[in-house]
Amino acid sequence: MREKLNENPMAQVGLVAVLLVAAAILMMTTLKGGSEEEGEEAVAPAPAAPAPIATGEVGSGAQLPPLPPPGAGAPPSPRPVVAAFEANETVVVLFVRTGGTDDRLTLAASRRLEGAPDVAFFAVPVDEISRYAAIAQGVDVNRVPALVVVQPKRLSSGVPAASVQYGFQSAESIVQAVVDAGYKGPTLTYHP
Repeated sequence: MREKLNENPMAQVGLVAVLLVAAAILMMTTLKGGSEEEGEEAVAPAPAAPAPIATGEVGSGAQLPPLPPPGAGAPPSPRPVVAAFEANETVVVLFVRTGGTDDRLTLAASRRLEGAPDVAFFAVPVDEISRYAAIAQGVDVNRVPALVVVQPKRLSSGVPAASVQYGFQSAESIVQAVVDAGYKGPTLTYHP
């Protein structure tokens, strides 16, 4: 068979044509169906322009209850959150929208934090975000799902310091965010 391909230019052209058609079909099916499945498993990149936080189904246009304007003094966070911070726990607040796929998957992945020592986890529906305005404004939450991780009080000199991650988060990325918040030690900078 190899000799036939090497000696016959028409057979070579035919083989190349078959391979090109197969590659084209593979690319077409990958571009159509693969992006949805991959989006659920991979960490979702932040969009270029922040999307508004909505409380209804996708496309409903229902807006989040308004937060107090910055500088107007946000109401204090709920007592369990304040108590967890005062107890030197890492506070994890997940703002989620009911019915959102990324929200549901991230909430399920956050179950990995159950029973974790020195970690207090709070899942907050987006329509209750105004009760957590001090936290939401502190990290500028502008879409959901939003995973906010607050450093323990002992590491932040008594002043709450937090990070926020948007979109789907795997159980591993959630645990890593908690580990990062509790890290006390030297850090290195990277200069490409």
